[in-house]
Amino acid sequence: MGHVMSDFPKIQLLSPKRGMPPKHFADLSEEERIEALGELGLPKFRADQIARHYYGRFEADPSTMTDLPAAQRELVKDSLFPRLLTPVRKVETDNGDTTKTLWRLHDGILLESVLMRYPGRATLCISSQAGCGMACPFCATGQGGLDRNLSTAEIVDQVREAAAMMEAEGSRLTNVVFMGMGEPLANYNRVVSAVRQIVSPAPHGFGISQRNVTVSTVGLAPAIRKLADEGLSVTLAVSLHTPDDELRDELVPMNNRFTVQDVLDAARYYADQTGRRVSIEYALIRDINDHDFRADMLGQKLHDALGPLVHVNLIPLNPTPGSKWDASPRERQDEFVRRVIAQGVTCTVRDTKGQEIAAACGQLAADEKQAGEKAGA
Repeated sequence: MGHVMSDFPKIQLLSPKRGMPPKHFADLSEEERIEALGELGLPKFRADQIARHYYGRFEADPSTMTDLPAAQRELVKDSLFPRLLTPVRKVETDNGDTTKTLWRLHDGILLESVLMRYPGRATLCISSQAGCGMACPFCATGQGGLDRNLSTAEIVDQVREAAAMMEAEGSRLTNVVFMGMGEPLANYNRVVSAVRQIVSPAPHGFGISQRNVTVSTVGLAPAIRKLADEGLSVTLAVSLHTPDDELRDELVPMNNRFTVQDVLDAARYYADQTGRRVSIEYALIRDINDHDFRADMLGQKLHDALGPLVHVNLIPLNPTPGSKWDASPRERQDEFVRRVIAQGVTCTVRDTKGQEIAAACGQLAADEKQAGEKAGA
């Protein structure tokens, strides 16, 4: 176990600055939906009917749900379907294969999600918090601080919007990764509720395979263990970024509380409980964490802790403007991969889509925020 919380006061785990949105259909349990509709004078079967529209047809506007009584559609809309996400900007790259959307929430907070289309699949990268309190110095979102947790419905509705977009293109959304803004396990209950809605078949959810859903974390060890006991089998991705505590204390300040060994022990527990291989995320930063000895140490530690139940996902750093952090050169990257593999651990380099549209999380929101501040100055 690492140091006590007082050793790193700059980490904002609590203190969200703004309020949660009005309750939405996706925030409620089945019983709560039936109760809410009952208060509007609607019978319980309407809850299932509305759920089939929302999860099966990706509709969030009851005025289009023609099998609802016309007189009740506006009531249902006003009571259970507040507008959660309003698009501010959409930017495309990779010949239209990557779409990054900047959303404005009900309280003016900005949020990002990225839809990446590949041959045979489409992956959505979603946010779980507005901003992030983990304070990792090389991350645009971490430097911006935490605004607030997202509601369950704000998370789920990002998925519905992308699923509707893919359906309009004659395709479908196949993968969801919690790798956008925020630390998912710091918004634990809402993220788990959202995951259940993502993976459950309609009318209870979108029916995306659990194996195609990834939840990332900087390493909140107790929450990793808790997730292992949820009866889910989603992929766990741990943002490790270095195998040694000395450097990780700087790169991932949460390491002051949960050390590399704490995190790897929790990851092993997750792998044992779920039978799933854990993904280790490693942003390769020039002259910071790309040394030969760190590649060797990473491979050794992962092999000892997780054996075959681990895979390293090397991420070429997407530098934020004006940052001292830079990507490692290609030959350094190749040597790092070779050394990790030599320790008996699989290691691949992530395909970096969307770099020219500020795809590093938080950059688009930071740009928009800056533009707003200049306009108001």
